[in-house]
Amino acid sequence: MTDDQTITVFGATGQQGGAVARSLREAGWQVRAFVRDPSGDAAKRLEAAGCVLVQGDMADRASVERALLGAYGVFSVQPSSGQGVYGVSDADEVAFGTSIAEAAQRADVRHFVYSSVGIAGSAPTGMGHFDSKLAIERHLNALPLPSTVIRPSTFMEILMLPGLGLDQGYLTFFPYPDQIAQFIAVEDIGRIVAAVFAQPDRFVGQTLEIASDAITGEDLATKLSEEAKREIRYQRFPEPVLAENPFLQKLADLFDGKRLAANADVAMLRKLVPELHTFDTWLKGPGKQLLIEALQASGAAVALR
Repeated sequence: MTDDQTITVFGATGQQGGAVARSLREAGWQVRAFVRDPSGDAAKRLEAAGCVLVQGDMADRASVERALLGAYGVFSVQPSSGQGVYGVSDADEVAFGTSIAEAAQRADVRHFVYSSVGIAGSAPTGMGHFDSKLAIERHLNALPLPSTVIRPSTFMEILMLPGLGLDQGYLTFFPYPDQIAQFIAVEDIGRIVAAVFAQPDRFVGQTLEIASDAITGEDLATKLSEEAKREIRYQRFPEPVLAENPFLQKLADLFDGKRLAANADVAMLRKLVPELHTFDTWLKGPGKQLLIEALQASGAAVALR
């Protein structure tokens, strides 16, 4: 690798983009971090890590094109609808993702990595924030652009969100207690993307489901209990709750149909990146403070039924 190999990272101040930017810097790449506000704390942390900040907006085509000038590679992730400072719609997300890919093709980018969602198959799901990503994938695959699609599984960090019950002694999530589901540490997304950029001959043209660990709900409870030093029980979202919330019901259906449950080849990924977290090592490392905060949270949680 030469020093002039630069990768432009979109979404650099978000969870995924930030992890990717840090891992690429650690691997020796030059990183351009595409940011809206260079004075923000997240942007300053990227700059301190050696990234070059490039100010822009995904809706501003000219700023996107400036960020791509001379870049070897691109990592592209967009905010999902209703998330982040953008406040984007599903249509906005598709417009941003497709326009960045088209600009990369015009700029002769040699390796484009797009972060989609860990949903098995290419058929629509009926959920906008999933189907928007599948639409970007389809558009990307039709372009004459050397590209790789990664599909991250459920973030381990999501399990620490308020309202899932950890402060009340249980964890509520979608799989049944004995059902295996896959999870990924956000930090590991960066590690995997760095490995993908390091092996273009292997990964260009591929769609790669990615996860750090595969684990049942019962095992999540056991490991959480051990780390929290108190009993943590596990439950699937109760049926009355699902019946009252169409959004949660659709997610549960996708887990039941295995489109969201367990699709990545974790053994292969561990050979590619031996440092991938297990749920245990994540709880003892980057997840430790998140668990402490979740155990101390107060607020509405789903009642055990």
